[in-house]
Amino acid sequence: MFRKKIWLFVFLSSFLTSALRAQESNGEKKMWAKSFLNEKAPALTVESWITQKPETKGKFVLVDFWATWCPPCRKFIPILNNISEKHKEDLVVIGITDETAAKVESMQGIKGIYYEATDSKKTMSKVLQVSGIPHVILIDPKGIVRWEGFPLLSGHELTDEVVSKLIEKYK
Repeated sequence: MFRKKIWLFVFLSSFLTSALRAQESNGEKKMWAKSFLNEKAPALTVESWITQKPETKGKFVLVDFWATWCPPCRKFIPILNNISEKHKEDLVVIGITDETAAKVESMQGIKGIYYEATDSKKTMSKVLQVSGIPHVILIDPKGIVRWEGFPLLSGHELTDEVVSKLIEKYK
């Protein structure tokens, strides 16, 4: 009986190890939201704009779901600022939070130089089934999601280079 348990343990351990290695070698990334990759993006819905409402027609739209209390979200702000500045002709960056405008405006430290909106009802987050932040989707001018996920995930980071390649490919 004891030997059977040991063999079962060894078998299951090997199986799980190979399954994990296969997943890593396939380049799959963990998602904290429903995938819309290469599908039509849901309509952008916000409660109110903290900044002016951007003109998105004919542009790529990068939507970042974030919060002031979230350290990875704050870490990503300078990267978003850089991406927004470098691609301002082709790309609109929008940060959406479920916090109040006052909370965002009173945030100390780094500030976003892109468009910001509030959505206390989490309308967009619910449609995308976002369960972890920051979460980013990059939408092409035709409304198709071309990148999605946690932008700081090792091996799957959303960098300026990644955005440049996607803009070039789907422009």
